[in-house]
Amino acid sequence: MFVYLDNSATTRPRDEVIEEMNVILKEEYGNPSSLHRMGLIIEKKIKKSRSMIAEYLNVKNDEIFFTSGGTESNNIAIQGIINRYNKKGKHIITSKIEHSSVLNVFKQYEKEGYSVTYIDVNKDGIIDIEQLREEIKEDTILVSIMMVNNETGAIQPISEIKKIIKEGNLQTKLHVDGIQAFSKIPLNIKNLDIDSLSFSGHKIHGPKGVGGLYIKKDLKLKPILHGGNQEMGLRSGTENTPGIIGLGKAVEILNISGLEERNTIKDLKKYFIKEIKENIENIKLNSLENEKGTSHIVNISFMNTRGEVLLHFLEGDDIYVSTGSACSSKDSKGSHVLRAMGLSDKEIEGAIRFSFSFYNTKAQIDYAVIRLKTRVEEIRDIMMR
Repeated sequence: MFVYLDNSATTRPRDEVIEEMNVILKEEYGNPSSLHRMGLIIEKKIKKSRSMIAEYLNVKNDEIFFTSGGTESNNIAIQGIINRYNKKGKHIITSKIEHSSVLNVFKQYEKEGYSVTYIDVNKDGIIDIEQLREEIKEDTILVSIMMVNNETGAIQPISEIKKIIKEGNLQTKLHVDGIQAFSKIPLNIKNLDIDSLSFSGHKIHGPKGVGGLYIKKDLKLKPILHGGNQEMGLRSGTENTPGIIGLGKAVEILNISGLEERNTIKDLKKYFIKEIKENIENIKLNSLENEKGTSHIVNISFMNTRGEVLLHFLEGDDIYVSTGSACSSKDSKGSHVLRAMGLSDKEIEGAIRFSFSFYNTKAQIDYAVIRLKTRVEEIRDIMMR
């Protein structure tokens, strides 16, 4: 049986998305900047995708910008805000559990002389709110916090974070990495009152190579790419029209069936955790089971095993999982997220991330648990000799 449980790394594109993209690739392949009919047709379709996403997030159409993916979206937002407001201060804040596309940008600015604060998290992976409150200063120009952690699924209290920022410094901007949150939890950007939010197509059953960025209307950012002034001047370059149309189609379907699919995934997560606890001993659950944890991610440490070895054993059973973020899977130091949460080296060494989608079934979960039990026992037997 084939079981794909690495949906936080990437998702299978919906059939409807592929069909929509094929039309663009084969028939409606005009450049949206062209003045003739083919250009106007594709320009209209891009506007429809923008409108679909804006409706989903409860924002204005001209607050949505298309990019090549989540990494570029994070870079445009973070660099754009810092470069625009650095005359007001050079203090920036993020957390210790951010994705590499955020942390590495902050590290680069730190090398350039900016003062960077990395906020701690508790044992559940939730940021230290009181530390954030203490760290916001008069020269703090940016706070960047992810909404859902990509390794554990911990949901950060963005509304509370925004409130603290407003109390500490009204001029401080808030960027949110929403890549693992988009489609997984309800999103109403207008109510959150954040300044920018990034998202990615291939995390929501859309295509790879396309993403998006919400930027609050009154936030005028300096572009980091210059050219033909596409995307309202923020992100120049000929648009990835098949990707944008595919992303729009994925969000159009979310508007219809997103809630039902989230409930399906939530049930799968509960069932999976129950079966693991009942069948495999000596484990540590690193993800929250309550409403503070998202429904699609479960991180578990299987003690006296090695996560990378277990991953490849399961691959032999046609089960696909991860030891952490796909973007940093070759990092030999182990998960910086789990380390920030206070896990020991042994707990980090045996950690596996399982991430679900509505394509998964209970039959797949049953098969995965059976093979997990067998493989964990085999590895423990070898390691304990």
